[in-house]
Amino acid sequence: MRGPSLPVSRFDRIACHSGEALSLPLDKQIERPLGQDRPAREVAPRAAGMLPGPGRVGGVLLAGAVLAAGGVIALQPAPWRQPEPEVASTPADQPAPQPKELATNTEPPERTAPAAPSIIRVPDEDSSQNVIVIRDPSALGQDLRVAHLPDRALLEQSAHGPLPIRGADGRRPVDVYARPWSGARGARVAIVIGGLALSQTGTQAAIDKLPPEVTLAFSPQGNSIGRWMQAARRQGHELLMQLPLEPFDYPNINPGRSTLTTQATAGQNIDNLHFVLARTTNYVGVMNYMGARFTADRDSFAPVMRELGARGLLYLDDGTSARSLANDLATASRVPYAQGDTPIDQERERGKILEKLDELERTARARGFALGTGSAFDVTIDAVTSWVAEAKRRGIEIVPVSALANDPEKE
Repeated sequence: MRGPSLPVSRFDRIACHSGEALSLPLDKQIERPLGQDRPAREVAPRAAGMLPGPGRVGGVLLAGAVLAAGGVIALQPAPWRQPEPEVASTPADQPAPQPKELATNTEPPERTAPAAPSIIRVPDEDSSQNVIVIRDPSALGQDLRVAHLPDRALLEQSAHGPLPIRGADGRRPVDVYARPWSGARGARVAIVIGGLALSQTGTQAAIDKLPPEVTLAFSPQGNSIGRWMQAARRQGHELLMQLPLEPFDYPNINPGRSTLTTQATAGQNIDNLHFVLARTTNYVGVMNYMGARFTADRDSFAPVMRELGARGLLYLDDGTSARSLANDLATASRVPYAQGDTPIDQERERGKILEKLDELERTARARGFALGTGSAFDVTIDAVTSWVAEAKRRGIEIVPVSALANDPEKE
């Protein structure tokens, strides 16, 4: 309900934005909506079709001045900005050189089979070509963590058991089962200790005490050769099989069962060879056990050497017979060949053994390498173990026998 009317003569003065006075009755002022007395906003110049006012023109000019000053500063040399690096010009008909290590392709590469590991070897100092040689990964030898496991691709079954063979891909046991070495050209000494598996305690001592660089040779007359082979390979040793060959004054001096003789046929000798080779696995080749008469007989020895070459095995001659034809026959049959310089324990006395080892060191320093052979006697094992530790400190590298072999297939 509306209240009583006030006299019309009572007016209030209300100021408008133009400064004029507007008189309204008080009751009309009460009914007027809020905000009606606010001044009307100016119409934007663009909307009204009018030019901007003086204040806005000044703001535009100020903004332009700021932008112009920034452009001037950007174009100034030091100290306002660092100079751009100089870039050598490239002829128009030649492409600009690209950084060697900058990857421009962000797409993931196509997936391929992983490559086999390789060794990159710096060439010898006397090499006439400044090149980098990438060696065959098979020359690295078997990974020592699985060295006791035979490579099934390098075995064939026979009446005597598994025999070593070349793989279908050309790999040879002499490469796969070889112990890796540095490949350096310093003074190198290889030591081969034979007679393993004949004595259980002696074999255990040889495997446990001798440094892993020392090559071990197993007698086919021994026992538990497979078990000893695995223990030796886990320790990192390179292995050989000893091959009994006919000596002079045979059979009074008898190397043992399955001896290869000059009186046997080639087939009989090959069969005896297979018996020896099947006694275990994971070895790089064979070495003679006696055999002064057999190794001097070309007709008897040549078929055996050809069989070793066909199977990818190494032959080590202990060097005790000056009449041995092993070197010539190995070359003809493409067999990796090594020859011993001296037996180290013909006299089983520690001092004498150490003298022989020192002789090997002198030979290695003069010629670059030397190879000694011995047997698994306690005194030999102890002397070799202590000498190897001292020789390493003198800069001698102890290498496996395969490192010193002359390999016709790698010449």
